[in-house]
Order: sequence, then C-alpha cells, then structure tokens
Amino acid sequence: MIPVNDLTHILYAFANLKPDSGEVCLSDPWSDQDIHYPGDSWNDVGTNLYGNFKAIYKLKQENRHLKVLLSIGGWTYSPSFHPIVVNPAARAKFVESSVKILEDYGLDGLDIDYEYPQNDEQARGYVELLRELRHGLDAHAHRKGNGAHYALTIAAPCGPDNMHKLHVKEMDRYLDFWNLMAYDFAGSWDSIANHQANMFGPPISAADAVDFYHSKGVRKDKLVLGIPLYGRSFTNTQGPGSPFSGVGPGSWEAGVYDYRALPLPGSYVHRDEGRLASWSYNYDTKEMVSFDNEEVAHWKGEYIKHEGLGGSMFWELSGDKNGPRKDMEGGPGKEPQPGRSLVEIVKDAMGGLEKSQNWLEYNESKFDNLRAGMSS
Repeated sequence: MIPVNDLTHILYAFANLKPDSGEVCLSDPWSDQDIHYPGDSWNDVGTNLYGNFKAIYKLKQENRHLKVLLSIGGWTYSPSFHPIVVNPAARAKFVESSVKILEDYGLDGLDIDYEYPQNDEQARGYVELLRELRHGLDAHAHRKGNGAHYALTIAAPCGPDNMHKLHVKEMDRYLDFWNLMAYDFAGSWDSIANHQANMFGPPISAADAVDFYHSKGVRKDKLVLGIPLYGRSFTNTQGPGSPFSGVGPGSWEAGVYDYRALPLPGSYVHRDEGRLASWSYNYDTKEMVSFDNEEVAHWKGEYIKHEGLGGSMFWELSGDKNGPRKDMEGGPGKEPQPGRSLVEIVKDAMGGLEKSQNWLEYNESKFDNLRAGMSS
C-alpha cells in the first residue's frame, strides 16, 4: 500500500541503539527480516532475507526512483544517544554496525533521529557522529566501487530550545538533507489548545524553523518540510488559543488521531489562512483536533515550491487516506473518513519528484538472496 509514485524516499523507522556499546540494532527483527509475505518460499536453501526489508527491496526493483533509509533513534530510543555521541569508541561501533545493517538489508542511506542533544558536549558529539558516519558511508561505497552515494540525513527539531543547541553549520557539511519535524508545536503537555503544525505565527512555526536553518547556512533545497498525517486533540476547550482540560481517546493513543479518521464525525472544519492551519471542532463535545486538511496540504506544497525547499516529509505513512484497508480495526476515532491523500496533494502542489536511482547491489550482504539480487 506504499504510494510509490508519490515518494522518493522511505524512512524506515526506527532502529534501536545500545547506550553502553553504541551498536545499532533492529527493533523488530520478526517484522524486518523474518515474516513471510504471500509468494515467499518456506523451502529456500541458505540464509535468506524475508519480512519488510525483502518486500521493500522488491519495491525498489520495480521503482528505481525509490530510496530506502533506516531511521535510527526516534523519541523512544533517543536517550540512548546521549552517552554514545560523547564516547569515541561508542561512535565507532555505531558507524560500523549501522553501515553493516545498510549493506545487509539493502538500504540507500541512514537517517539519524536524535531527540535531542541536551547540552553543548552532546551537540558537539552529534557533529562528530555525523562526520564519522559520512566518512564510514563514503569508505563503504569506495570499497564496493559501484559509484554509490549513500545518503545521510537527520530528523531536525523545530522548537527554538532544541534548534539553538545544534551546531548547524558544522552538521550541514555531512548531510544530504534535513527533515524538519514541523509538527507537535502544541499538545497534551500544554495548558492552551493551539495549532500543532502551523506554517506561520507565534509562538512556534514551521517558517521560523526554515528561516533559522537557512540563516545558519543550510541551502533551502536541503530543507525538507515535515507534515503530520495525524491530528492532536484538545477537549473541554473553545478552540485555538483557549484553555483545555484533557484529550480525546485518539486512534491508537490518547490525544492523537490518524488523518485518515479525520475530521471526526459531528465536527466542523475551520481554517486560518494567515497561519496556514486547520482544525476541527465539535460544538457539542467541545473537542478540538488540530490537523492539516487538504487545503493546508496544498498551501504547504505551494510554500515548498515558492521557497525552493527540498521537498516534504510525512509522519507517518499509515495515517494517510489511500483507500480501504483489509481487516483494519474499527470504532470511534478509527473509522476512515472520505478525502484525498495528503502525500499526493503536497506532491502535486510541489510540482513532481526527483528521480535519482536507488542502489540494488549488495554483494556483501549476509543474506544469500539479497546478494543474488532477489532473483527468486
């Protein structure tokens, strides 16, 4: 169900990391490498790759513009970065193990999602980790001799406290692009209901983050605007800028609804053309949900094109509207609502996709079938 014609990169999230050694490891090996999908044989000889990584490699074969990066860290695993980035031996193990995973599982690059350096020592260690990763990826490509360039990207904060700790100019030397996490500007942790992904306007906005990174020397075509495929709920409120108490039940966790289930039945959708934001509100239950609707997605796509940004990034793909889903759990907050895919809307407004080719040669993989190019 991955909309391959609307994407250039899949960020496969998340790999875990061991804080004591620095080793990067898969967080769900059964899904990643073991599960057999329809058409997979149970009688293959040797050590073979199955699971999501085999399925995605087959997508890469059929769609040569589609690149796959492994995202390492994320909110849950990020505390493990703190001791690693300040420890040269742990950084070396991080580089060695992540490059090995890239080769073993048929990936096109690595995406680091460190949320977030807490002090200057960690911020400087982050620069060193990216420098050593860039060199490690380049050395691996050089040794293989196939002309590959393995991408290195990060998930970048948009909140002022976290942005300002980063040594942006030094980091930028080693990065192919920056994925700006331009969402979660408001949520259950606040006392006031507000927009969670507004393009403009105080107190936090996506445009402020774009301007900050550009002011630090990052070319605009290396900045990728993150867009949420979910909405954040506020209950017992009058709407944006008003106090609230509590959050709605959500689709899979309290306070967060998939975009595919929005707007909730019985709600009215509002928009703020100045901030480029939208939200739904139920006048009976007093629940507000901040989410990007189709109109805001189009506006953001136009902003990306007008400003010359590198593109858009979405968290996360299963939240989008893209047709019926077999055996999907139903119930309040989960029922699909009519509408178009935000990924497609943004792509159309941006004006198409870049088409550089992915890599299919992994002759040093530990899996026999991947070394052979999945010929069977």
